[in-house]
Amino acid sequence: MLTVTPPWLLKELTCIAKILDICAEKVNNHPEYVPVLCEALQICRLPFLKEKTSDELHYAQDVTQFLSRMGCLMRVSDADVRQQIVESVKSFYSCVAPKRLLDGLQPTSPGYRLQLLERSDLAQTLLLSMAALENQPSIKLQLLQTLQILSSSSGQPLIFTLEVVEEEERRGSYMNCVLMLNARGAETICLHMNEPDPSGQVLLRSSEILWNLLEKGCKAEVMAQLSNVECVTSLKEAFFNQLNGCQQSDLRLANDLLVITTLIAENPNSLLIESSFAKQLVVLVTLPDVKGHDPLARNFSNEELKMKKLLLNLLVLLSKDVAALQLYREEKVMAALLILTKPPAASSERRSGSRHWSSVQQEELQLHALATLATVAPLMLEDFMSCQGNSFLLLLLDWCIKQDAHFARSVHGSKKAQLQLCVRVMRSVTSSGEDSVCQSLCEQGTISQLLGILMQMEASPEDEDAVALEIKSDIQLILSGLCESDMHRKELFGSEGVEMAVHFLRKGSNKFYSGLGHNKLVLSTVDCVWSCIVGCYTTEDYFLAKEGAFLLLDLLSSSPRCVHYNILATLLELCDNTNTVSHILSWRDDGGRTAPGLLLQLWRDEEEELMVSRNQHGGIADPQRPIFSMHQQDDAQLSFPINVPSVAVLELSENLRSKIYSIFCKLGFQELPGLSTKHHVTLSIVRRYLDFKVGEVWEEINRELSLDGVRPITPDEEALSVICKIAEDTARRVAAEQNSILERQEKEDLGEEELMYTEIKSHWKQQELRAKSWENYLSKTSNYEILKHFIGQVVSVESTDAPGPAGVKLTLARAAIKTAGQDTDGPTTRDREYFSTVSVKD
Repeated sequence: MLTVTPPWLLKELTCIAKILDICAEKVNNHPEYVPVLCEALQICRLPFLKEKTSDELHYAQDVTQFLSRMGCLMRVSDADVRQQIVESVKSFYSCVAPKRLLDGLQPTSPGYRLQLLERSDLAQTLLLSMAALENQPSIKLQLLQTLQILSSSSGQPLIFTLEVVEEEERRGSYMNCVLMLNARGAETICLHMNEPDPSGQVLLRSSEILWNLLEKGCKAEVMAQLSNVECVTSLKEAFFNQLNGCQQSDLRLANDLLVITTLIAENPNSLLIESSFAKQLVVLVTLPDVKGHDPLARNFSNEELKMKKLLLNLLVLLSKDVAALQLYREEKVMAALLILTKPPAASSERRSGSRHWSSVQQEELQLHALATLATVAPLMLEDFMSCQGNSFLLLLLDWCIKQDAHFARSVHGSKKAQLQLCVRVMRSVTSSGEDSVCQSLCEQGTISQLLGILMQMEASPEDEDAVALEIKSDIQLILSGLCESDMHRKELFGSEGVEMAVHFLRKGSNKFYSGLGHNKLVLSTVDCVWSCIVGCYTTEDYFLAKEGAFLLLDLLSSSPRCVHYNILATLLELCDNTNTVSHILSWRDDGGRTAPGLLLQLWRDEEEELMVSRNQHGGIADPQRPIFSMHQQDDAQLSFPINVPSVAVLELSENLRSKIYSIFCKLGFQELPGLSTKHHVTLSIVRRYLDFKVGEVWEEINRELSLDGVRPITPDEEALSVICKIAEDTARRVAAEQNSILERQEKEDLGEEELMYTEIKSHWKQQELRAKSWENYLSKTSNYEILKHFIGQVVSVESTDAPGPAGVKLTLARAAIKTAGQDTDGPTTRDREYFSTVSVKD
């Protein structure tokens, strides 16, 4: 009979839902309604039918309500009815269209029912029904399988109308997970996963549902629901039940539960410590293996390795809680971590007949233990020192580099990973500033060892990658931490350390934005100069002899703005050495710019960044606020508490101007090389920076008193007024000085311009004289009136070896020019004969 019953029509679903509700009400007193319900629910496995394409949109609300009321049938206590409900819901994800249909009917679109299921309350209702299934374990297992499917699947957005699309976007994908979490699904599943289970599948299905809720629902909501004592206790019970199993599948499931526990530990309000779950997990960290799993196996399994790594990760998360640190001390966690960091033992050293980690597993644990130490060790320095932590690290450091310059090979390739994490741990413990840690490292020759590693790595530039750059910068930071406050350690840094710093400074900042970490290396190098060299005259002098000040200025001129503060601070400290000033003043960049010119350019760039008011020539535009920045104007109407630095004071440490001013105080303000008029205009502001800053602070005090409604007594009020007036007058004098500088430069420019015009006029006069002289010369041979005055007589004719007319040399005797009264007759007969017989031959 059931095989020939057609599926439900969309337009019939409202009536069918009412019939099902009536049957559900009567089934307790009339068991004969059970088959009717079961048959109707079985028909629900088939797709609904539509008469027209528009029926899907028209009856969408009816379908949604039908699915919701279908879930409500779980209130019927009959096992057959409940089984039919969960099996029908599961069939939604695998159903096929019926083979026989009446004419004019079509099944609904694939996925239509799943999309509407997410808008119904079916998933939420099925979840809430779990509490009623304690005496029906088989139905409970099927229900968990159904919830697992619901939480892992989601239909595609169903586009009916714009309103539906907006609702879909608002509620998001995987609405089943959202609905289940709204019904506190994570908490419900967790609290029921340890109930008696003959099949052994309830815990597995429950953990899968929790994972689906974590991955496809709201992770924060899941963690919040699982962070109460009841859920943590339930997780603890489930975890240790699986831990005591004998199968690898049990250990695998225990690891899944441990991952969920690790996620709970991220919540600061988790109750892992209060429930004693954390204490039991910490104990597992210190054990060499997990008891009860494959005692006859020679090596530990990968699941045991995974559990060990998860436990190490849990230590990091729990370390944020002070109570957890006390647990670590009680259970000797530090000693266990340091043992894991030891270099792998040779196979001959392993005890025969005992289980042990393989080489691959041991290396993975070593790396995880080092990563854990980097976080935990600074929080437990006393335990770290009592366990000889520095000795462990130095031995590991030596093991990482002892074989060759390219680092000895390990199971996963190079030992660079071990070196990276070992150095990271050393950096974390030295950055704490604990003198006992630093002293212990220095007594064991750490400074020399680290310098050797740095230069050894530099000898292999082909290995320079992000990891290598991180190691180098971390080593420099360790050296800075060791030497910063101890003169003897700076002496130990010595010439070898200076050579290292100079080497890295010479590399410059060309690769600053390469993305590999060169930016960190530049900063750590400058910090190393500041902490390890500056302050010790012997290393300072050697640094200067190696052109260290020149290299710092080169870096200052070529590096990005974010590095300038550190470089300027280092140069300022270095200026305490009397030999530094001459080095700075003699520096020139490739374009011939001097150090004072560079510093003044940086000052102008800084004021442009701060949007300080300046005129077109870079001079003071507002004498009342000569160095006021834009962000100070934004905070001008605020009143600050007494324990909070004011904006004018805080500004000193937030930009470069105070550092540049201090360096100029060392260099002096007179007879500085390579300065233009624009530089002198800026220099006049720099010279008065301290005066301006003092006036600015007093003006700020006056303004805050006014904002707070406080009126100073008359003498104080007059003093404030005079101080502010003095500051303004100083600014006006500087502005006048700047105008004088500009006027003087303008006069010099005019004088140079006049001199240039004079030279041009002289040049043209010379050209005119030369032209006239040339014309006079040409007129002697081309103008007859002039030429006739130079007629003479041939005295002799000589031949030379030169070809052409040049081979004839004539000697003329100039005839006297007749004066008035003389005979004006033509030439004599002799003259005629003379002119008639003269010839020129080759």
